[in-house]
Amino acid sequence: MNILHILNGDSTLHGFEQTGLDGDVMVWREVFSQGPLEENISSAHFWRARQEWINDTPEGYQHKMLDQLSVLNEQYDEINLWFEFDLHCQVNLLGVMAYLEQKADLSTPAIYLICPGDFPGKDDFRGMGELNGEELEYLYDNIREQLSTEDFAIAQQAWKVYVTGDASSLSAFLSATVFWGSLHFLKAALEAHLKRLQLNEQGLNYIEQKLLTIYNSGIKTKPEIYLEFWKTEKIYGMGDMEIEIYLDKLRDKKLID
Repeated sequence: MNILHILNGDSTLHGFEQTGLDGDVMVWREVFSQGPLEENISSAHFWRARQEWINDTPEGYQHKMLDQLSVLNEQYDEINLWFEFDLHCQVNLLGVMAYLEQKADLSTPAIYLICPGDFPGKDDFRGMGELNGEELEYLYDNIREQLSTEDFAIAQQAWKVYVTGDASSLSAFLSATVFWGSLHFLKAALEAHLKRLQLNEQGLNYIEQKLLTIYNSGIKTKPEIYLEFWKTEKIYGMGDMEIEIYLDKLRDKKLID
């Protein structure tokens, strides 16, 4: 049986290499929770815009991301998607599912999702990058779910709405959708994203206001700001680089130094 495992980022790769799971590995090295997107993920324009936004060289982006996509041209009997609960991972998951639907014959492979929201014994679980091979195998054996055509239909609708960047469209989608299939964490992630699209009276979205509040409380250094933000906002799955994007916006508005 030909098996493919798609990992969301390199953080899970080290632990995954300690497992005894068979199959090829593809690492999804993108950050669809930030930057330009469009519905047609299989177009050359889509990936060129991503490369330019990430500000990588064409050669670097080709090696890190586009060469990985070529793996999906192979025929697999089974594809396992390893993605987490936060917005960063859930939007990447939508992108993967959109790409598979646009590029692959979904009647051939069985596609499974491994998506933990927590882990036994880890009170502040933040992602599979924390887990070793044995713990990842535990997830594979206990929470893996096969995705259905209904799951792909939900993901397709969510992707279409997400890429518009329109708050009213997303709000209507969230209100109208009552069945989320096996995508158990997608609703909470999209609700968090909605707060990014809505602006307060000062013209700040939820994340900008949260970071400004942290800064005004006396927490001034970047590492301290990051840690304070992560205490309550791990739903966003944001790393240092992503938080810095929002801090730059606050600096541009002269709200912080």
